[in-house]
Amino acid sequence: MRTLILSSLFSLLSGAGLFASMPAGAEDGADGPKRLTLENTTGDDAVSMAPKLPRWKWTDAGDFLVSGKGEDRRWIEPRSGDEVTESAAGADVAEEDPGFDKHVARAAFEALETVDESLARRISNSPSSLSDDESSAVFHRKDSLWFYGPGKALQLIDSSAETMEFVDLSPDGRFIAFVMSNDLYILEVEGAQLRRVTDSGSSEMFNGKLDWVYQEEIYGRGKFKAFAWSPDSTHVAFLALDESPVHEFTVIDHIEDGHRRVRPEISNYPKAGDPNPIVGMGIATASDASVVWLDLEPLADQEPLVVRFDWTPKGESLLFCVQDRLQTWADLNCADPDTGTWTTWIHEASETWVNRPASPRWLEDGSFLWESERTGYKHLYQYSGQGELLSAVTEGEWALRRVLELDETKGEIWFTSTQDGAVNRNVYRIGLDGKGLIRLTEGDGAHSITFNGDRSLFLDSHSSLASPGEVRLCNGEDGSILRVLGKAEVPALEEYDLATWELIEITARDGFVLDAAILMPPGFDPDQPHPVWIPTYSGPNAPSVRNSWNSSAWYRFLAQQGVVVLQVNVRTASGRGRWATSLGYKKFGVLELRDLVDAADWATGHGWADPERVGITGYSYGGFITAYALCNTEKFALGIAGGGVYEWSMYDTIYTERYMSTPQKNPEGYAETSALLSAPGLSGHLVVHHGVMDDNVHVQNAMHLIYALQKAGKSFEMMLYPQTRHGVRDSEQRWHLRQLEWKSISEQLLDRDHNPG
Repeated sequence: MRTLILSSLFSLLSGAGLFASMPAGAEDGADGPKRLTLENTTGDDAVSMAPKLPRWKWTDAGDFLVSGKGEDRRWIEPRSGDEVTESAAGADVAEEDPGFDKHVARAAFEALETVDESLARRISNSPSSLSDDESSAVFHRKDSLWFYGPGKALQLIDSSAETMEFVDLSPDGRFIAFVMSNDLYILEVEGAQLRRVTDSGSSEMFNGKLDWVYQEEIYGRGKFKAFAWSPDSTHVAFLALDESPVHEFTVIDHIEDGHRRVRPEISNYPKAGDPNPIVGMGIATASDASVVWLDLEPLADQEPLVVRFDWTPKGESLLFCVQDRLQTWADLNCADPDTGTWTTWIHEASETWVNRPASPRWLEDGSFLWESERTGYKHLYQYSGQGELLSAVTEGEWALRRVLELDETKGEIWFTSTQDGAVNRNVYRIGLDGKGLIRLTEGDGAHSITFNGDRSLFLDSHSSLASPGEVRLCNGEDGSILRVLGKAEVPALEEYDLATWELIEITARDGFVLDAAILMPPGFDPDQPHPVWIPTYSGPNAPSVRNSWNSSAWYRFLAQQGVVVLQVNVRTASGRGRWATSLGYKKFGVLELRDLVDAADWATGHGWADPERVGITGYSYGGFITAYALCNTEKFALGIAGGGVYEWSMYDTIYTERYMSTPQKNPEGYAETSALLSAPGLSGHLVVHHGVMDDNVHVQNAMHLIYALQKAGKSFEMMLYPQTRHGVRDSEQRWHLRQLEWKSISEQLLDRDHNPG
């Protein structure tokens, strides 16, 4: 990669064929490649830019490669490339998971006197949970529980008046746990004995179930289950959340009840600086539903968050990770499931914040691997089974991304990291002793690999911004490419007059090198000033630019209309490690905007970019940075801000306080990053849109912003999307938004009506 100055940029673009004259008639589509229409960018008429890669996979034994389905299936011997017969390949590719057999279960249910063929089919099609050996299954249907196991099929609960949630079979298939009316229950299959674990469940007390902020910001969007079986099936660990201190927030559905009424949705939503739910941690014994509670009182003044809990491999101990409210530290603790006593194994701390630690990865010798960002970069460390540091497995000024494979026999680990560029996705191998580091994937870009059985070979699906990619067969020892099994097909590239993204670097005012990508119009004329469009997110450690194929027809449509599309990874969203993200601590937006302005200045420093016609857009955090940019600089003629947080005291505690502390402790930071307080500085044309029923970033944000702009006497546009939450997903509304975006770009940056020309 390289920092481009004007002359080298022209050379690069010319070499890519972007200076070539447009084919005769390409402007109106009469001859040569066609031009995209606005309708081609979204919905049913969208033109797909997604690459179609040949789909090869390993047979179960890993000896052969197979592609296709049914009669079109082909097998090849990987090293020679010779095609072989099905019998020679062993026909060992499983069509589906070989464990649970729904047909056998269906027959067992049909044998019950109270179950007909139709009901048996409906029950058996969707198991809620399986035992570890997949010989047993539990089915939850219309508040009834059904069980299938070796030699038995039965109904356990018949049409309970309460709704059961998160039905989960124990690993050995003997017990079933579930939540009902916010209480945790355990059902013993033999004898259908139902035991109530907790009795405090209410609208303000969640047992075994997460509230909104815990699922959104800690355990994962849509993941509300808050209990886990021990591997030996003797215990269930669970969280208990006391919601009584948490303030309520009301979201309104205005399109209800024959247009005469509204429907309120009231939920507990803690905004920055407000009380969080009070967390407890319990461990229930499966055989009698008795509970021991972990004593978290010593941490009470830290307002603790329990951010993860896992069992040790045999279930003898519960590991749980606790952080303070501001997430400046994280402790891995070990608890005895019978007594509830616990000790701290690992303490992670930072001057800024500590990201939620990953679960330990256990090794056969009883030690485990632990991911830590203690150096500012995520690396892998080996600990003893008692939580004592043994050694660092990886180290250096680069960040581990994800462990892909672990071979304890060979003592080797395969992983992805940022070692050869944060925008790339390369695969590496290292010994558990930290020696023998080698990169296995060839070429910059994104690599996704799958090994054969003994890891002597692997398939590599590779793409980059410049290439839709190919599938390679590679040597597992050194990564050398043995052969290319097929290249990606994108028919639209041949059919339409399209430009190609280029990966570049932009040097910010203080010398920090920003990764960026640029899409020039087809037939680009460097002597003509072009408008520049900057789509961005810019949130913490969330890069907009990756060196992988970009399938957006919308961006290519804009390029065809003469717009230069520019994306940049601001330093706090560079993906280079926590050290870079931490540069923005307690001052959301300030450094991000400075880097975005530097990117705009880089573009407008050349004659081909018009400094009077630069626009910016984004959604969620990107919506915030868009509005913040237009209110704090005069660089942007247009901003389209969607679903943004315009005052960070209006967003939730756990996300906001991780990066900003609380409004009480950091009032200057909250004021400096407020789009509401800077609204009088609005320059350029701002378009604000928001989902009315957004339960994540409340429409309250947009209301406060437009109120501040109105009070400041500023001109702007606003569009609301009823019955829409965080993200416009309804197809008709999505098309409406696309037309709004194009109308704004046409009028503000292209100085014309919004008919594509």
